[in-house]
Amino acid sequence: MPETVQTLDAAASDADLLDQTATAVRAAGSALRERFGEVVRHRTREELMHALAANDDTALAVLRPRLTHLRPDAGWVEDELDGGALPPGEWWVVDPAEGNVNHLHALPEWAVTATLVRDNQPVLTAVHLPLTGETCTARVGAGAHLDGRPLHVSQTTDLGLSIVATSQARPDEDEKVVRRVGSSITAMLFDALVVRTAVPATLHLLNVAAGRIDAFWQFAGARADLLPGALLVSEAGGRISDAAGRPWTPQSESLLAAAPGVHAAAVTTLSR
Repeated sequence: MPETVQTLDAAASDADLLDQTATAVRAAGSALRERFGEVVRHRTREELMHALAANDDTALAVLRPRLTHLRPDAGWVEDELDGGALPPGEWWVVDPAEGNVNHLHALPEWAVTATLVRDNQPVLTAVHLPLTGETCTARVGAGAHLDGRPLHVSQTTDLGLSIVATSQARPDEDEKVVRRVGSSITAMLFDALVVRTAVPATLHLLNVAAGRIDAFWQFAGARADLLPGALLVSEAGGRISDAAGRPWTPQSESLLAAAPGVHAAAVTTLSR
């Protein structure tokens, strides 16, 4: 039987809304999975951007009507490179193909995400991994879950025994940011057990929430990259800050998500 989306009025609970959001990202993921499988090579940046947009459009054709149906008055953000604060009220922040370039190169690390932001605070999120069939969800005050099973960050207390990760925020990043990323990776190579560097950010943050890796950091970034994972990590018991240990907001110039036992050490390393 096909999945259906039920209309939810303003009085409906966020728990019901999250269930329907998860249904929407799974449906969009199925559409993207049908386009996955062969490596697509492009001769120009223009060709590449056209292919990326085609994937986005495929997922948005599923996501936009379903999420708009759930919250007709909510604003809509679909540019995964946008950052900063949003106007007051409710907004859907979506990444229709998180890790889109991986999808085009037949790599498995990609997802579909949808996050409801209320007065600049993420209140619920759903992240679907179409190739594994997994769906991660989080709701403020209700924890983070993987297919219904609670997620918990790791209990590691030694950065020297930790797997850590970082990600490239966007192509053509500012030179100062690129150099800062490079120096932070070097510092972590001295202090951590293993350093992973790859896109997309959301999947690293999901792994922090699941206790698979111990810390993730990124300089610069965008709402669609960081909001879903930040909510997953915080609801799984992790610490969210900027790289200097200060409170994180979508306007921050960096993000650090870590197990509580290694957060302070990670801040020290990134501050060098």
